[in-house]
Amino acid sequence: MAGPSRLIVHVDGGARGNPGPAAAAVVLSTPDGTVVDEVGERLGETTNNVAEYRALLLGLRRAAALGATEVELINDSQLVARQLTGEYRVKNADLAVLHAQALALLEGFERWSIRSVPRAQNARADALVNATLDGA
Repeated sequence: MAGPSRLIVHVDGGARGNPGPAAAAVVLSTPDGTVVDEVGERLGETTNNVAEYRALLLGLRRAAALGATEVELINDSQLVARQLTGEYRVKNADLAVLHAQALALLEGFERWSIRSVPRAQNARADALVNATLDGA
């Protein structure tokens, strides 16, 4: 059975300290809000921005694996959202590599969008980052 063609992909990355112990989390749902996948991943020591990008990459890979052809990405990092849409340039070399990987993965989708929301509107992914860091 094929998965949903359109997924809402909530992504969040965080580091305790910057850099510090970091994690990425993803919550994928259908447009009606049904959660179809969620995962948290420890990243070791890195920066908050790298963690945000790693969460984005994780979300894109999971969405592709579920067969999505369209993704609506939701995060709480304006930097990542604006770099992906080309509004901001990517000046950091580490982020440039991750940015290029994200653009390559996005080419696999027929349509995509990204928007940055306040952390409270990304609460489930944010909680999953913290649970992952706490070892839950």
